Amino acid sequence: MKKPAVIVFDVNETISDMSPMAQRFADVGAAEHMAKLWFATLLRDGFALTAAGDNGSFADIGAEVLRGMLTGMKLNRDTESAVEHVMTGFSGLGLHPDVVEGVQALHDAGYRLVTLSNGSTQLAETLFTTAGIRDKFEKLLSVEDAAIWKPDRTSYEYAATICGVNAAEMILTSVHPWDIHGAARAGLSTAWINREGAQYPQYFQAPDHTVANLPHLLDALATEG
Repeated sequence: MKKPAVIVFDVNETISDMSPMAQRFADVGAAEHMAKLWFATLLRDGFALTAAGDNGSFADIGAEVLRGMLTGMKLNRDTESAVEHVMTGFSGLGLHPDVVEGVQALHDAGYRLVTLSNGSTQLAETLFTTAGIRDKFEKLLSVEDAAIWKPDRTSYEYAATICGVNAAEMILTSVHPWDIHGAARAGLSTAWINREGAQYPQYFQAPDHTVANLPHLLDALATEG
C-alpha cells in the first residue's frame, strides 16, 4: 500500500471528546444516557436526508432532535432553554488525551492534515485553536460545503478536490465504522481509531489500519511504501 499524502480526520468523537455532553443532559434534568441516543438519532436523520438527496445542517438537526426528545419531560427549565444549553455544549468540548501528541507527530512527519466533518467548520476551528493545534491543519473542511453528508462518496471526493489530490492519496481517520466504509468505497485508504476495544462490524468494509490511539497511526503508516 502506498503511503498517503493527506490524512483526513473526522472530528466529532474522533478528535473531540463528547463524553461531557452527558453532563449537559443532566444539567437540564434529563438522564445522562440520553446523550448517546441523541447523537445517534442526529446521525440517523442526517443520513436519511443524505439518502434522499438533501443536505441538512448538523446544528439544526441536532436541535430539532433534542426538542423531540425533551418535549414532555420533567426538566428544570423550559424546553427551548434546555435545547440551547445542550447544544452550546459542543463549543466547549475538548480533545481526547491522545490527540495533541498524535497530530503533532503526524505533522512533524510531513503529512498534510485536514478535517472532513459532518459538523461545522467553526466548531473545529474553535476546538483546535483552544487546544493549540490549529496550525497543524492545512484545511478544515465540512460537508456544509460538500453539498452532502458523509458517508456519501461525494463528500470524500469533495475533500480530494479541495486538497488537489486523488482519493487514493488520502487516508480517512475515524472512530466511526460507517465513515471508514464510506471512505473506502470512495477510494480512500482508512484508519480506524479503536480506543475502547470495540468489535468492528463485519457488514462494513474493513479498515486498512486499526490503532488503539492516534499516536499509533504514525507507526502503522511507517509500514507503507
